[in-house]
Amino acid sequence: MLATQQPGERTIDRSELAKMMMNLFAHWGLSTEDQLALLGLSPTNRAALARYRKGAPLAQSRDLLDRVGILLGIHKSLRLLFPRNRDFAYSWMTQPNKAFDGIPPTEAIKKWGFSGLFMVRAYLDKAQGQ
Repeated sequence: MLATQQPGERTIDRSELAKMMMNLFAHWGLSTEDQLALLGLSPTNRAALARYRKGAPLAQSRDLLDRVGILLGIHKSLRLLFPRNRDFAYSWMTQPNKAFDGIPPTEAIKKWGFSGLFMVRAYLDKAQGQ
């Protein structure tokens, strides 16, 4: 059960979330270092990613689960914005972007942390007209 779950919301297994994130990171073509940074984990915590790849549930951490929620929201926005160009939707996170001072969204997130996640998500929400 997600730590942020409200009454009436669907329960999502943290193991399933881990699998979804590992698949998403593979589609985005992210390095191990980038994956750890986007999840807010220590650069030396490669063991956590190895556990998640093997099906272990995400840690019961509010920060981690919030990050995963935002990252999945970013993915959803990209799929909605580029429904006919899946390759572009998957590569968007690693391409330089003027909106983030010319750096890729992944670098913006690494540079600005949680605020960077919100910036990328807000940018995509605005692009969708939300």
